[in-house]
Amino acid sequence: MSESKPTGPRTVALVGPYLAGKTTLLESLLFASGSLPRKGSVDLGTSVGDATPEARERHMSVEVNAAALTFMGDSFTFLDCPGSIEFFQETANALGGVDAAVVVTEADGAKALALSPILHLLNEQGIPHFLFVNKIDKAAGPVRELLAPLQRVSAKPLVLRQVPVREGGLITGYVDLASERAYVYRDDAPAEIVDLPKSVAERRDEARFAMLERLADFDDRLMEALLEDREPPREMVFADLSRELKEGLIVPVLLGAANTGHGVRRLLKALRHEVPAHGVAAARHGIDAASAEPLAQVLKTYVTPHGGKLSLARVWSGSLRDGMVLNGERVAGLFRPGGGQNEKLAEAPAGFTVAIGRLEGAHTGDTLSPGREGVALPRAVRLPPVFGLAIGTASRNDDVKLSAALAKLIDEDPGLSFESVPETHQFILWGQGDIHLKVAFGRLHSKYGLTVTGHRPKVAYREAIRKAVVQHGRHKRQSGGHGQFGDVHLEIMPQARGGGFRFESRIVGGVVPRNFIPAVEAGVREYLVSGPLGFPVVDVAVALTDGSYHAVDSSEMAFKTAARIAMTEGMPHAEPVLLEPVSRVSVMVPADHTSRINGLLSARRGQILGFDAREGWPGWDEVSALVPQSELHDLIVELRSLTQGVGTFTAAFDHLQELTGRLADQVLATSPA
Repeated sequence: MSESKPTGPRTVALVGPYLAGKTTLLESLLFASGSLPRKGSVDLGTSVGDATPEARERHMSVEVNAAALTFMGDSFTFLDCPGSIEFFQETANALGGVDAAVVVTEADGAKALALSPILHLLNEQGIPHFLFVNKIDKAAGPVRELLAPLQRVSAKPLVLRQVPVREGGLITGYVDLASERAYVYRDDAPAEIVDLPKSVAERRDEARFAMLERLADFDDRLMEALLEDREPPREMVFADLSRELKEGLIVPVLLGAANTGHGVRRLLKALRHEVPAHGVAAARHGIDAASAEPLAQVLKTYVTPHGGKLSLARVWSGSLRDGMVLNGERVAGLFRPGGGQNEKLAEAPAGFTVAIGRLEGAHTGDTLSPGREGVALPRAVRLPPVFGLAIGTASRNDDVKLSAALAKLIDEDPGLSFESVPETHQFILWGQGDIHLKVAFGRLHSKYGLTVTGHRPKVAYREAIRKAVVQHGRHKRQSGGHGQFGDVHLEIMPQARGGGFRFESRIVGGVVPRNFIPAVEAGVREYLVSGPLGFPVVDVAVALTDGSYHAVDSSEMAFKTAARIAMTEGMPHAEPVLLEPVSRVSVMVPADHTSRINGLLSARRGQILGFDAREGWPGWDEVSALVPQSELHDLIVELRSLTQGVGTFTAAFDHLQELTGRLADQVLATSPA
């Protein structure tokens, strides 16, 4: 049953909700390994991670931070991923290049639901992961009571590896259930082995048997030993823990407090012995890690103000060398990331995660090779935008600079997207939430010297008519020489919703020459850009029924003008009505929150179409509804507030519907008409 310890450089993601303590854990991991002479503080802005102005201003991670360390001869790179759901795209991109993940959670079962999105993504990608219960010194109750809500959000069985030792109500150490040794914590120092306290002996036996039962579910030999009441060899237990983690059968649970370094070295030892070698993750992507041909993938892009672009990439096979050509560009530096103190490398063998300099054409998710054709590793799914702001510069002179800066911004953060809306003449920056866009605005200012404004985007309202009218339009002008003469009779008719625009000519006898009829249609179309209510007109049909012309003074321009006159005078009598765009919305939430979401959507004038179980998400629902676009702007803010931050939605235009009454009056009061 014994298995050799995995070797070679490995990459581990630190993931979990906002405020779980991931960046503090990274700091403690670096300190415990000797990579840092002293620990920094997130609160004081002295940590290795969260070094950007935007992160330090908010005391939160806003992008992936990478830092390498060596522990007991083994090389690790840790990717500290943002905890806020608004930066989840960063996490999704980074997970494509890791061997395992440590899911960091607070010792508070009430916050367990916030783990759902990240646990689902880890399971979906088949990434082995540990659960590190942080801030264990602040746990309000027994650990076994904490496990129940955590298990409800984990599709894989949780295997508790430690039980805490309490003295005077305080947690002073732990018992390792695999080695059966007891330890007492020492702040930012190795824990010391002590005799097993009698007060925890019974709890130790109960928790150890529960751990062995979980492991035996996937090992017949261990099950046989338990049924025969035989104590299994420790080697068998450790081998099972390593194998079942590697195969994604279990989620080991470790305890600690990153702020004081408690449990951090035990976590490092577990990672050292149990995180599979990089070849396992490579095989998950269909890569032969033993191949000599260099192959890497970009996990994160950084654009520095003075140093150019840095591409954080995982080397899957072969070796990368400084100066070699990847994807047609020469590598201008290889660096081992150290959280701001990058170590220059001449070569990076398979398994390493490195920062590559000056690959201007490389983007997050790109596959890198010296020229291999047709190789494209899977990319992270791009999250649909849920929050947008219309943006503008404080100075018109900065408009050109803004486009270039936004391109670089989106290169760094693919969770952002940019859209030009011709109907409202606005530029919209889309992202995953209000904070996400505020951070983007901050980067535009700090990196590119641009001060931008953001406000709620306009809604692309339309208008239509309810009844048909006939209108005469004449344009006649004499100013010496040739004059201008055009004369038309138009029938203006409503069409069914979604019918669009239709123009027809019913002219007989040549009262309007054939060559002037396209000009009449052009005049009608020109008018429809802005109807009597001030919005583009849709679902209307116009027929040219009669008219007259002058052999000398008539022209295309005269007939175009006559058509506009007829439309301008006739449309107000056709009972114009305001139309608002309505979106088909799918809201994804835990089933316990579905009733709240129905109320939320109804309050936003939504029409609930029904709900069903969310595919691939046990315990979740997907609510379908039709919601006016004007009600969607800050929907994500309230939705997350009601669901501990995990609810989300998608929306797509469905149809236009009439808007009347007080709401229509409010829109018209601010319309350009």
